[in-house]
Amino acid sequence: MPELPEVETSRRGIEPHIIDTRVSRVLIRNRSLRWPVSRAVDRNLPGQTIASVTRRAKYLLINTENGSAILHLGMSGSVFIVDRDTPARVHDHVDITFDSGKILRFRDPRRFGSLHWSKQALQHKLLKSLGPEPLDNYFDGDYLWTRSRGRSVSIKQFIMNAKIVVGVGNIYASESLFLAGINPKRAAGRVSLSRYQKLAAVIKDVLGKAIQAGGTTLRDFYSGDGEPGYFAQQLEVYGRDGEHCHYCNSMIGSIVQGQRSTFYCKQCQT
Repeated sequence: MPELPEVETSRRGIEPHIIDTRVSRVLIRNRSLRWPVSRAVDRNLPGQTIASVTRRAKYLLINTENGSAILHLGMSGSVFIVDRDTPARVHDHVDITFDSGKILRFRDPRRFGSLHWSKQALQHKLLKSLGPEPLDNYFDGDYLWTRSRGRSVSIKQFIMNAKIVVGVGNIYASESLFLAGINPKRAAGRVSLSRYQKLAAVIKDVLGKAIQAGGTTLRDFYSGDGEPGYFAQQLEVYGRDGEHCHYCNSMIGSIVQGQRSTFYCKQCQT
């Protein structure tokens, strides 16, 4: 699944091509995504000029003066900028065509993505209850420590809870906990303030570096300009079970938490 750095990479990839351009047409080839694509999208978006492309959590917000198209890439979705005469492929479900002759194309083989229209995007039901952005100043160790008091849920599941903090998906949760030296099975309420301060700093650093590198290379993901991400080359534990830890040389292990694979070093993470 594309995570926050991949979505941010997509945002940066498509924004220069569509900012200040006018939407001439919206073509929905398949409305049967995770939720049916509302006809409000193709009713309201044509004729609008794109004011900005922003991101909230893992959602792309294509903003106009009169509202926003809210796009989630799902498990396998990606967005591309293509020329008007570029033939659509079987999983190309949405085309947003601009007066410039360019098309913003949404491809989603598994159809777990979604597309919505909202006059106030941040108040949309999918966005209004989300936690802070991990790269914002508001997100820090004090915040995590305060929110974790009395919680018995594992620290990994805690930081992956979008109501606590958005965008810390499975890959980056495993990586951050390793670099902070925290066992992913430890109860969130039993992690000290000092360790949360280190963890928050590490999360910011890991996500920031992943964004700079263009996101993590995943099988189904390519960024808006067609270039894959490269952060996967720098992963310390994710996907490395049975391999030696780069720091202590013991074996990386894996467990399942919340139906997701967790990778960690028993020696380095306590």
